[in-house]
Amino acid sequence: MTMRDFQKPGRSTVYAREAMAATSHPAATLAATDILKAGGNALDAAIAACAVQCVVEPGSTGIGGDCFALLAGVDGKVHAYNGSGRAPAALTAAFLRDKGLTQIPRQSPHAVTVPGAVDAWTRLHADHGRLPFAELMAPAIHLARHGYAVAPRVSYDWGREAALLAGDANAARVFLPEGRAPVAGEVHRQPELADTLETLAREGRDGFYKGAVAADIVAYLNGLGGLHTRDDFATAAGEYVEPIHARFRGHDVYECPPNGQGIIALMILNILSRFPAEGDPLAADRLHVEIEATRLAYAARDRFLADPAQAGVPVDYLLSDALADELAGLIRLDRALTDMPAFPGGEHRDTVYICVVDKDRNCASFINSIFHPYGAGLLAPRSGVLLHNRGQSFVLEAGHPNELAPRKRPMHTIIPGMVLKDGKPFMPFGVMGGHYQAMGHAHFIGKVLDFGLDLQAAIDLPRLFPIPGTNDIEVEDNFAPETLAELRRRGFSLVPSGRPVGGAQAIRIDRANGTLAGASDPRKDGCALGI
Repeated sequence: MTMRDFQKPGRSTVYAREAMAATSHPAATLAATDILKAGGNALDAAIAACAVQCVVEPGSTGIGGDCFALLAGVDGKVHAYNGSGRAPAALTAAFLRDKGLTQIPRQSPHAVTVPGAVDAWTRLHADHGRLPFAELMAPAIHLARHGYAVAPRVSYDWGREAALLAGDANAARVFLPEGRAPVAGEVHRQPELADTLETLAREGRDGFYKGAVAADIVAYLNGLGGLHTRDDFATAAGEYVEPIHARFRGHDVYECPPNGQGIIALMILNILSRFPAEGDPLAADRLHVEIEATRLAYAARDRFLADPAQAGVPVDYLLSDALADELAGLIRLDRALTDMPAFPGGEHRDTVYICVVDKDRNCASFINSIFHPYGAGLLAPRSGVLLHNRGQSFVLEAGHPNELAPRKRPMHTIIPGMVLKDGKPFMPFGVMGGHYQAMGHAHFIGKVLDFGLDLQAAIDLPRLFPIPGTNDIEVEDNFAPETLAELRRRGFSLVPSGRPVGGAQAIRIDRANGTLAGASDPRKDGCALGI
């Protein structure tokens, strides 16, 4: 296992004995460790941390978004929960096509599917939690009511979305106090959201999907032309699903099944497994293979990925050795592939990812998102709920597997990950960044298992991403110039990313030493902490 160069800037992997949490915000990691100290388990800590992030990282997540989770215990059983919301029962693609739309606008009520996060939290807590749900909400309620100091990366993202937030009077009132985005170190409060979180603490799931909160959200969206109903909210429900997995370098990598894109991460790993891992993890040859594996797998995503309850998704075919062999055989290291299928959609989205391991070695891999930064930029006025724009992941093309339909779930980008070794939990991990997440999972796992990097070193490496729907590959600033020149010579179109690509957290279980190792992405504000 390689270690960092202590003469260079960076952060160390965190080690601890009893339990650990890693999130993208210090307040969330602290909340998680406090819950662990109070006797909560990994799921309790993850929910508490996520609720905090819904307050202090408002551009990345919220109770107006969706949630997916993977849980693993010492018995090696992996539980998967799909907490993605559905389109309103009255909304169809034909309705929007008749309005002349070819895609769903971002700041539109039609971009808002019924949020699934609170359902996921409460269902998972009822089945697997230990501490009272109200205790898990308490840290978030305190921060929302009494205020929190804005963190640097949060401020950076906030400022970039000021124009969006100004487009909705409710969002502008809450998120542009004094007519501007807060800067790092300023204090921000969300009293309406505090009231709503207190309602959840008292009433659980019904506090969001029934009563005053649901009424506020539905009335607000209806006023904008949305077709949501109180019944859409009252009947909203996620579901436990059977996780999918692939074998990679002697480890079992688990993902949630479609409608999420975890299957695409496994496809990329299957392709990478056909190539030797040697030398520099950032060598042109290795990056070339990662780029092409990603482009090929995402082309399959474009064609097949959808809600399996309403469209056939050929999971066995996509994860088959035959397809991996076929796709790997298309890659030539002397030149880039041409005529790649395009994928409709953008490249950057925002999410939070949380991983926790408790003293009993239960693992929670937990991801919560409002999709774009600040979602749809639409805020329900009385409840303070900022709403996601996940409905934009639908397509309006007639007959497409991912075509918008009543009560349908869109193709989803957020994906928690879990690695098992010898039938036992080895590493909960996740990568934020919307469409990048599937490539990010494969990139991270490859660097850890192929090249032996420690978790923090693997997360710190520069990233690139072939932007779906284009021929461009966005690259972060700190690649070696000679490597980029070689990739251009092979025919790749490289463009500056303009902002950090994604974010990641991971915790690794060292059973031989009885310790935990955790890492958190320096592209975000967060950290890993252990007890």
